[in-house]
Amino acid sequence: MKRFLLLLAAIAIGILALGYHTATRDPVVRRLTVHLRDWPAGAPPMRVVLLSDLHVAGPDTPPSRLARVVAQVNALRPDLVLIAGDIEQERTISTQVYSGAEASAPLAGLRARLGVVAVLGNHDYSNAGTTDLPPRLAANGVTVLRNQAVRRGALTIAGADDLYHGKFRLGRMTRAAAALPGPVVVLSHTPDVAPSLPPSFRLVLAGHTHCGQIALPLIGPPKTASRYGRRFTCGLIREPGRDVLVTAGIGTSGVPLRIGAVPDLWLLTFDGATL
Repeated sequence: MKRFLLLLAAIAIGILALGYHTATRDPVVRRLTVHLRDWPAGAPPMRVVLLSDLHVAGPDTPPSRLARVVAQVNALRPDLVLIAGDIEQERTISTQVYSGAEASAPLAGLRARLGVVAVLGNHDYSNAGTTDLPPRLAANGVTVLRNQAVRRGALTIAGADDLYHGKFRLGRMTRAAAALPGPVVVLSHTPDVAPSLPPSFRLVLAGHTHCGQIALPLIGPPKTASRYGRRFTCGLIREPGRDVLVTAGIGTSGVPLRIGAVPDLWLLTFDGATL
């Protein structure tokens, strides 16, 4: 019996060590070419990096780790960087919680010809629904969209504010996007906004689910943090009239562990090739 208990303890320690190692590893770079029918004639392809869920907090994601991710992104030579929220983090198990200024400081090192655009996530707001992060991000060269839209190169980026704190305003975002030319990409922290969008919004880029963060063999993730269960858990989800791309993100929430859901970022190449 004693040997059996020791074996179980060794297995548990091994799983925890693997989960922590996975949580702190460099993100996998996933690549996807996105063909848009309404791509402007003559416009060159655009290289866009999608990041999400930075969750800057100790022990797994201090600012120094985010700085390494920034260097990894710069090596991809993107035209544009998109950040789908949750830059900050408060968690149950944490050795260090950083201020908005500390958490966002490494983002000043991002280098992209068309800049950096971000939306806010649920962890970027306090329980009272307030945030001081937008001016911190702006000071580091990041444009924050709160139900607004901007044109970057051939793309119009429509940015959804946080759904879970009641900040999302579909009508405002729709009107802002309609006032700008070019194909529209929706940037949202959570993919849960997708079912409420009008048909003209045919691509949503999001995070929030961490691809489950803990995805068990044969069973999958017990929890996805989505109102739609596993519908938008991870990766590219193709639905009639709309694609939703969900990144696993960089950091963690709750516990500093990842099992079966490695950190990732996406390098997207947008062009006007015929579908």
